[in-house]
Amino acid sequence: MAEVLQRRRRRRSSDGMLSAALSYAALGWPVCRGAAPSGAGGRACGCDRVGCPDPGAHPVSATWGLEATTDPEVITRWWSAASGANVILPTGRVFDVFDVPAGAGVMALARMGRAGVQAGPVAAVDAQRYLFFVATRSPADEDEWWSCHLDCVPESIEETPGLRWHCRDSYVLGAPSLLPSGNPVAWIRAPETGDASGAPALPDPIVVLDVLSDACEEFVPS
Repeated sequence: MAEVLQRRRRRRSSDGMLSAALSYAALGWPVCRGAAPSGAGGRACGCDRVGCPDPGAHPVSATWGLEATTDPEVITRWWSAASGANVILPTGRVFDVFDVPAGAGVMALARMGRAGVQAGPVAAVDAQRYLFFVATRSPADEDEWWSCHLDCVPESIEETPGLRWHCRDSYVLGAPSLLPSGNPVAWIRAPETGDASGAPALPDPIVVLDVLSDACEEFVPS
């Protein structure tokens, strides 16, 4: 029964990948194709890397940074050829992403609500990690702004346990990308149009970082 439910979730998510990719492009968010979980239980990866450490959570192409686009014709061609491809959202272009343990994310959202701090878009990754989308300042202020260079796993900020900072040369999975568990990445707070251009409102990263840092320090043992 569990396998049947997983197959149904995967089918629904595959049907929505193209729609989601086009929706992100309409917001001005570049996208590129991601590998998808495969094999029994989705524990393997659709890429050709033996023993991939992060199934379905990385781009298909090594040149993803150059390929990422908002062109609907290109996007439609990509997902028409591979409907099950996950959606990759490059960071450090329109937005950066603070990636924190789910418990710290829940704590931070509650504190932001009480303090009247704008949280912006927030996504959940398998109820294990929360992704906070914020305005980017990359590549300006390079001395202040940390830049990570990934393979499949992002680097962490030593001063703040559990916090990963995705900016230039990094990326995150976009909803409804499928995870090896069979669950999709899901929006907790979906992007909302913030101005006449159709771009979603994104909060000040420094304000959000301050709240997240405190939550991570309390939630994650150093």
